[in-house]
Amino acid sequence: MVIKSTWPAMFRTLYNDPDRYIEAYWSSFKNTYLSGDVARKDDDGYFWIQGREDDVLNVAGHRISTAEVESALVSHPGVAEAAVVGKPDEIKGEEISAFVVIKENYHFETSFETVLKHHVRTEIGPIATPKYIKLVEDLPKTRSGKIMRRVIKARVKGETVGDTSTLANPEAVQEIEKLD
Repeated sequence: MVIKSTWPAMFRTLYNDPDRYIEAYWSSFKNTYLSGDVARKDDDGYFWIQGREDDVLNVAGHRISTAEVESALVSHPGVAEAAVVGKPDEIKGEEISAFVVIKENYHFETSFETVLKHHVRTEIGPIATPKYIKLVEDLPKTRSGKIMRRVIKARVKGETVGDTSTLANPEAVQEIEKLD
């Protein structure tokens, strides 16, 4: 997503690094601001912000957006929320790990993992099929509702989660810990 003109509340530099600000946000396209977000425009003319451009997985040499896989998962009628992170893999680079919250009172006829893997294959393609899909009651979120993917990624990689004081629901981290 790019923006062709400035607006009143726009930030004008990066602290102690004005050159990096120009390089990161104004150098890709002439006189155009690069937001760093991936977006699409639907048939009705609405823009859908899909996620950060830098949230990309490298799966067997393919660059796959975490937001794209999450969007495919939540497009299934049984999925309320999803978070996707990469799990390091010696051969592929990364494997896709998905954590999903199922809608209340929704029941899968067969294995939810099988159904959701097939759904992602249909929506995006075989290369984007998650290796792991784990069902959770809730995803770790900030008080404003933002999913804390860094916490999930740290758990998947077996690293220390770090500061969780901004989480609204720290018990969600414990649930992910049980899934190892």
